[in-house]
Amino acid sequence: MIAESELIINDDGSVFHLHLRPEELADNVILVGDPGRVDIVSEYLEDKEFRHQSREFVSVTGKYRGKRLTVLSTGIGTDNIDIVMNELDALANIDFSTREIRSEKKSLNILRIGTSGAIQPDIPLGSFVFSHVSVGCDGLLNWYADRDSIAMLDIEEAFKAHTGWDRHLPDPYFVKAGHDMVSRFEDCTIKGMTIAASGFYGPQGRVLRMPLAMPDMLDTFASFRFGGWKITNFEMEGSAIAGIAAHLGHNAGTVCCIIANRYLKSSNPDYKPQVRKLIELSLDRLSR
Repeated sequence: MIAESELIINDDGSVFHLHLRPEELADNVILVGDPGRVDIVSEYLEDKEFRHQSREFVSVTGKYRGKRLTVLSTGIGTDNIDIVMNELDALANIDFSTREIRSEKKSLNILRIGTSGAIQPDIPLGSFVFSHVSVGCDGLLNWYADRDSIAMLDIEEAFKAHTGWDRHLPDPYFVKAGHDMVSRFEDCTIKGMTIAASGFYGPQGRVLRMPLAMPDMLDTFASFRFGGWKITNFEMEGSAIAGIAAHLGHNAGTVCCIIANRYLKSSNPDYKPQVRKLIELSLDRLSR
């Protein structure tokens, strides 16, 4: 039995942060960072059951081509993803009436749709990158036992050696996306190995008034090669999604629209039409 302090259930039977009840969660989940993007995705849904909002967590469940789907905003960062992924799993696999883990586990399909900055010159603005591998530079997964069992340790060690990884930084981890989710997107997206950074400025190599601990970080990341892999882009949530999903048995992945190219120092502030195209593509692939 899971103690009340460990899994907080609200008076209405919903989980503490997300304010979702178990029966309100669909088996197919789209995660977006921006709460406003939930309404954009839900424009495509029929038979919408509700719209909940608690802090940055906005949720809608409805149907797309007859398939039930939940859209949920996460806010920014892997700390929020720790909340979101654990509470989604609790909704799916813990009996809220008894506070016991269900004997039969449910595997959710979880897709993050986001925006990202490329670090390779051959990745154009407006293209879509699916993260076949997510690289956690955030440290979150290191707080959980057996992180090595789901990590790609050979690439991890090569990456630390190549970059001269600073001893003050958390150990990076490399985790594969869910196989089924990869198969849905591999023919229509760029194959990505994506850094999930713990911030937007220093952790992604941006310099305003504070110098960086790794001044040549962008060039060093961009030049890394291992068995045909290279670092393609930056975002801020995918590693925790991939890592926690792998631990808990969910099928998860991250697909991003490229709105900046750090190598070329270019950006597209009018990226919303491309994000809408990515939403439409994602809904099509999830409904198959």
